[in-house]
Amino acid sequence: MKKYMTIEDYFKTQSIDKTKTKISKWHKILAIVCLIIIIFSLYTIFKWSFDNYKIRQINKEINKNIKINKNSEEGELVNPPNDKNNNYYYYIKFPFYEINYSSFLSQNKDMVAFIYIKNTNINYPVVQANDNTYYLNHSFDKKENEAGWIFMDYRNNIKNLSDNTTIYGHARLDGTMFGSLRKVLSSTWQNDLDNYVIYLSTLKESMIFQIFSIYTIKSESYYITPNFSSNNKKQIWLDTMKRRNIAPIDTDVNTNDKILTLSTCQNNKGGRIVIHAKLIKRKCN
Repeated sequence: MKKYMTIEDYFKTQSIDKTKTKISKWHKILAIVCLIIIIFSLYTIFKWSFDNYKIRQINKEINKNIKINKNSEEGELVNPPNDKNNNYYYYIKFPFYEINYSSFLSQNKDMVAFIYIKNTNINYPVVQANDNTYYLNHSFDKKENEAGWIFMDYRNNIKNLSDNTTIYGHARLDGTMFGSLRKVLSSTWQNDLDNYVIYLSTLKESMIFQIFSIYTIKSESYYITPNFSSNNKKQIWLDTMKRRNIAPIDTDVNTNDKILTLSTCQNNKGGRIVIHAKLIKRKCN
């Protein structure tokens, strides 16, 4: 016997079919969104890995051309304290590191210095542009690269040091650029007193800086102030930077000192790892 469908049953069936159709559409949309996310994630991973590969290749070429001459010449002592027991007199005995510049300058005329820090991966040419953004996403060969490069604040002049000279670099997870600055936060690194020296060489001179403050802080601009309008303002700044120090050191510093600041990201929330050091010895190359 033929079964007839009531009007109510007909509309119920239509409603169910429409619901199934809607669910099916949402499933397709969700699948497309997931596919886009997967493709974007794979691209991001590939781009990050490729950028790191390019940086490693550049570093290999740089390391081939590094000719470091450890020179223990006395040089010029900068702002020596009267107290001969001051740890300043321990660090001025450290030898200079002199770099052969010709091969680096032929690759990038923006190079202004070479920086080295013991027991880190920091062993790089330092560049400087007309702003503080270009080398955030360009490497030493001036090609686009999210790893960027180690660069000096555009407001500073390496030939005539500011009150405070700042050098920046990304904290790469693979330890390149300023990624290895995370080490300075560890007790192992901090307990080796020979680590508290930064070597900075330019075309004209070699310099040794003694670290006096290591800390982490939220993003701000005060610690990268390049110059001060008075000695009083500079002393307030120096006192502030010393109070922030978390390392087991107590280094004298005053307004006659030239300061070198290193800055890198600590996390993706704007935190910074910061090092401050004072110039203690220099010599002409």
